[in-house]
Amino acid sequence: MPLLSDVRERIRAIVWRDRIERELEEELRFHLEHDAAARRRGGSGDPEREARLALGNIERIKEDVRDARGVRPLENLAADTRFALRTLRRNPGFTLTVVLVLGLAIGAATAVFVVADRVLLAPLPFRDPERLVRVDQHYGSGAWGTISAVDIQAVTAQARSLEAFGGVRFVEMSLTGAEAPERITVGHATAGFFRALDVPAARGRLIEPADEAPGAPAVVVLAHSQAERAFGTAERAIGGAVTLDGVSHTVVGVLPPDRSRLVGPQTAAWSALQLETPTRRGPFGYRAVGRLAPGVTLPQAQRELADLSARLFPVWRSSFPDSTARLVPVDLRTALVGHARGPVGLFAGAVALVLLAAVANVTTLLLARASARQHEFAVRVALGADRGRLARLIATECLVLAGLAAILATATAAVGLRAAPLVAPTLPRIAEARMSGGAVAVAVATSLICGLLAALAPLSVAVARGSDATAGLAGSGGRRTGAGPRATRARAVLVVAEFALAFPLLAGAGLLFTSFVRLERVDLGFDPNGVYALDVSLAGPRFEDDTVRLQFWRRLEARAAESAGIAAVGLAGSVPPDNFGDVNNFNLRDKPVPPGTAEPVAPWPAVTPGYFAALGIELLEGRPFTAGDSAGAPPVVIVSRAWAAKYYPGESAVGKQLISAGCTTCPLVSVVGVVGDVRYRGLAGEADAVYEPIAQAPVDRLYLVARSRLGPAATFGALRSALAAVDPNVAPVEVVLADRVRDALGDPRRWTSVIGAFACAGVLLAALGIFGLMSYVVRQRQRELGIRLALGASPGSLARLVMRSGLRYAALGIVIGVGLAVLQSRWLASLLFGVEAIDPLALGLVAAGMLAVAALACGIPGLAAARVHPVEALSMS
Repeated sequence: MPLLSDVRERIRAIVWRDRIERELEEELRFHLEHDAAARRRGGSGDPEREARLALGNIERIKEDVRDARGVRPLENLAADTRFALRTLRRNPGFTLTVVLVLGLAIGAATAVFVVADRVLLAPLPFRDPERLVRVDQHYGSGAWGTISAVDIQAVTAQARSLEAFGGVRFVEMSLTGAEAPERITVGHATAGFFRALDVPAARGRLIEPADEAPGAPAVVVLAHSQAERAFGTAERAIGGAVTLDGVSHTVVGVLPPDRSRLVGPQTAAWSALQLETPTRRGPFGYRAVGRLAPGVTLPQAQRELADLSARLFPVWRSSFPDSTARLVPVDLRTALVGHARGPVGLFAGAVALVLLAAVANVTTLLLARASARQHEFAVRVALGADRGRLARLIATECLVLAGLAAILATATAAVGLRAAPLVAPTLPRIAEARMSGGAVAVAVATSLICGLLAALAPLSVAVARGSDATAGLAGSGGRRTGAGPRATRARAVLVVAEFALAFPLLAGAGLLFTSFVRLERVDLGFDPNGVYALDVSLAGPRFEDDTVRLQFWRRLEARAAESAGIAAVGLAGSVPPDNFGDVNNFNLRDKPVPPGTAEPVAPWPAVTPGYFAALGIELLEGRPFTAGDSAGAPPVVIVSRAWAAKYYPGESAVGKQLISAGCTTCPLVSVVGVVGDVRYRGLAGEADAVYEPIAQAPVDRLYLVARSRLGPAATFGALRSALAAVDPNVAPVEVVLADRVRDALGDPRRWTSVIGAFACAGVLLAALGIFGLMSYVVRQRQRELGIRLALGASPGSLARLVMRSGLRYAALGIVIGVGLAVLQSRWLASLLFGVEAIDPLALGLVAAGMLAVAALACGIPGLAAARVHPVEALSMS
């Protein structure tokens, strides 16, 4: 094939260039010798000379042959590249600065791009993921929540827009049978859940409809890693048994190795969700996934489920009075990763600003280098080089720098992606963000684009000035010349741009830091130091009876209270600062919500009186819980001060009565006390809470909370011993409340640190840019400054002149930066606490800080201007 043959010959001409050149020399020598021999036989007087004249200009022939090979552009590029490498090697400071600035910025940008692609853009690992939806409850107040067993059964039976639909509830269960009980995450799922996701079984089978029937044999599907850990191999697991919360489950299937996480937390086992016939529309806490039927669009499914919600409301009005609530199918990817758009967008915006600032800074360096090489360019023009040749020379040097930056960027991105799970551990799918061929391609392409962008300004200036050979050569006699006003204006524009880009970075970092400090100073309502807890869950046939569970909790609390070193101990359904869904809806008897509207919701943990002592929560009004608040006694609650102020401002909440969980036929609940505020809705959330005695709510999961003078190891040892004495087969989870508070500050701390690092980089680049510009201006204006000094100007006035000039550029950039900061406020608003996204005081402080940095950066060139010697300056010619 001619094309392949041509390509092959071109590659051969490049790879075997030296050999081909030798063959060309030998061939020309052969022709000369052959022609000379023929002329000698013909009687020529000077056969060698006549042969050379007949052949023509040998060097021209060589050039023509080389052009005929079609590789001349590549050879020229190789030559230019070698020249650029030699030139850059002679200027290591310049080369290192450009490569570091570009490489680090592009590496950070590449890492953020990969994270954004994996977290927000990459399709979910399921068949036809665009047809998958999650069904949530949307309330009239605008809040979103989980669904109930009633909703799962109704959608399964009546929805025609979904070809498969299933529910799931994630719980923690005790796995026994090994040396010690272990707490694992288990997903109680219906068969439709796996059908909707179209997840295959690596071994055995998945949950089937027959497994969902109440009373059906207990079966379980294991994650691949759990099967290998428990049975050695996935094959051995099939038919085996595992004991979860005291109930033996037969292993019927094993998922593939990459399916330990489906649409929720990492899950070790999946059991059948067996739903009893509901008596009310609750409890909630279920998630549901569906697959759209062929030809059905998301709006069509939304309309059908809205109609279904309207039909469900009158049936369950007594237990769920919110007529505005609707079941809404949401694109599954949006449901899983939508909350990540704020942090990822913030990181992407910050790294984009740093990258632009880096390109501007590199451009100023290249402009300075082009100015310094003005005489070289003029000599090249005088010797016959055209503008295209100069442009190619500068472009090649910039591309070489970009190539070196690409190598550093790839390494930086690889390190950044390894650190990404530590920087943003709460982002979904963050562990999947890894370095790949695509990421390398992004780093290389971005480096080349940035290199070419940075080359535009020096290209235009150098070519315009270099083509004027007379002006360029005239500067070689010792008189200092510059690249002219065009280069100065270009550098000034770039400095303004750097300040404009750095301002929103520093403003955002300042707002995040202020938000973090205020969040850190939030009054928790208790001292978390020295408070430890065991998360204990009871399930299985042994604990089905409420009386048995209540006796277990009382024995556990009493046993723990006997431990030496335990100052106070109690039980609670949840502990601050996050209660993970332990909430309840209610209505006020004397202030009911309008019919058909959503009832208020509040954290509603079941506690013992010892819990208030363990956390140091003070009783402010009324009475504490007593032994008389038993299962048969009238239901009572204690509320927090924030709850009382919210619902009964200016009056006492003690004695008020509530309707709990929408149960209008149940006895009214009376408020008997008011205690201090503790935050269960997160550090940034409200402090309202309602406490009920565990005797009136014998739940199956509580925290054993203790305040101890011992360290964590000794305290947990004592608490575990108390639990083992009551039941050795229950697996607890250790909780250090100080760590929980620290974890609640984790994301704000990490966001502040990352954006702060980007802001420092941006400000540093801006400072270097204005320092370089003003130093250049001082060098170019030395003669003028000398004349001013000779005419009587003071050195201080010259320093102020330079600083005023530089501060004007900085001030203009800051004004533009304020506009950019206003635009970025929509990304920041959802991440701030206690501070507005547009805070005039904060913006003013940032502006003042950046002007101070600019003044410092301009001060050094200003001092240099003040030290100009008039005689030396005037002697320049």
